[in-house]
Amino acid sequence: MIHIDDLHKRFVVPGTGAFKRKGRREVHAVQGVNLRAESGRITGLLGANGAGKTTTLRMLAGLFPPDAGRISVDDIDVLQQPRAALARMGILGDAHGLYPRLTARENIAYFGRLQGMDEDAANARAESLSQLLDMKAILDRRADGFSQGERMKTALARALVHDPANIVLDEPTNGLDVLATRGLREALRWLRSPEGGGKCIVFSTHIMQEVELLCDEVVVISHGKSVARGSVPELLDMAGATRFEDAFVTLAFPTQQEAA
Repeated sequence: MIHIDDLHKRFVVPGTGAFKRKGRREVHAVQGVNLRAESGRITGLLGANGAGKTTTLRMLAGLFPPDAGRISVDDIDVLQQPRAALARMGILGDAHGLYPRLTARENIAYFGRLQGMDEDAANARAESLSQLLDMKAILDRRADGFSQGERMKTALARALVHDPANIVLDEPTNGLDVLATRGLREALRWLRSPEGGGKCIVFSTHIMQEVELLCDEVVVISHGKSVARGSVPELLDMAGATRFEDAFVTLAFPTQQEAA
C-alpha cells in the first residue's frame, strides 16, 4: 500500500537574460496532494500535463524530498527509510533508461542483481516476465534497436524483477501503439489479481480512456492539488455528468466551468 499525505513541493525557476537573479520565481509544483492506494487495486493519478503528477511520483521514488507532507510504502516512511521503501516498489518512470548494448534479458537480470538477487534467480525471473509481457521474441535482442513498445516492456520487466508488492508507473502508455497499450493493460490487470500477487498499482495519466478501463480508484489532480477522489462512477455522480471527460473538466477546472 502507498499513502501520500498533504504533499507539498516548491521549485525556484531562474530568470532569463541579463537579470537572471532578479527574474527568479517560485513555482508551487505540488501543494496538497493526498493519495491512498491499497493492495489488489489500481489507483490512477489523473491530471492535465503540468498538474503535478510526475513531481508527486518522483518524490514517492525518493528522487527529491517534499517540503512538507508524508509518504509511506507498506508503513515504511520514504524519507526516513528510503532504501527499505524503494525495495518494496517497482518504478517505471517517464524515462526508461535501458542499457542499449545489453539484451532485454541482460537489462532485466542486471537490475535483479542490483536488487540483491543471485544470477540464476534473476535470469529465471527474466524468463517468466517475458511470458507475462509477451516479449519472448525480443528477450535476447540488444535494446538499441527497440521500438517504444519494446522499450516499455523491457523497462516494466526490469521494474518487476524483484517481485515488488507495489508498482508505480508514470504515463506508461505514452508513445505506445494500440496493441502495446492493450498488452500493458492486460498485464496490470493480472498483477492486480490474487493470481498475480494482488499488487498495489499506482499510475499517472492524462488519458481518460485508460482510467475508465483500468482504475478501481482515481485521484484527480489540478494545479498541484488533489481535488477529487473516488471510483469512475463516483466521480461521475460527484460532477453530475454522464461522460467521464466532462466529469474530469468539472472537477479539475471548476472556475472555468463557472465562467463558461
